[in-house]
Amino acid sequence: MNESTTTTAAGAGPAATSGADAPDVPAPDAASSAPFDLERRATELAILDALRAVVDPEIGMNVVELALIKQIILGPGTTEIKMILTTPFCPYAGSMIQQVKEQAESVVEHDVKVTLLAERWDPRDAGLMW
Repeated sequence: MNESTTTTAAGAGPAATSGADAPDVPAPDAASSAPFDLERRATELAILDALRAVVDPEIGMNVVELALIKQIILGPGTTEIKMILTTPFCPYAGSMIQQVKEQAESVVEHDVKVTLLAERWDPRDAGLMW
């Protein structure tokens, strides 16, 4: 996949300075200077909206609210969704992965690959304080 959607935190790059003390800052490459793609962003948001239908039955909240969806990579003929589970041995893992795949495919109308990450879920990422 040579096309992907990546989000970076604002202000993560070097600060702009002027004058004699300014460090040498390389010119932005073509990828970083490309205009924002509204159609791709609309597709990402539509996928996230569709994924709100996938509910973790043990917690009763959807995978988006639980911050289980970590990345959506849109490609020309395939899409990959990287996600985590609330617990490594989630008894509903197979069902939830299949539902994520089906919901995303209803938006992009091509094959979607769901990849489980080994990252541990933290309830604080979802704004939950237990």
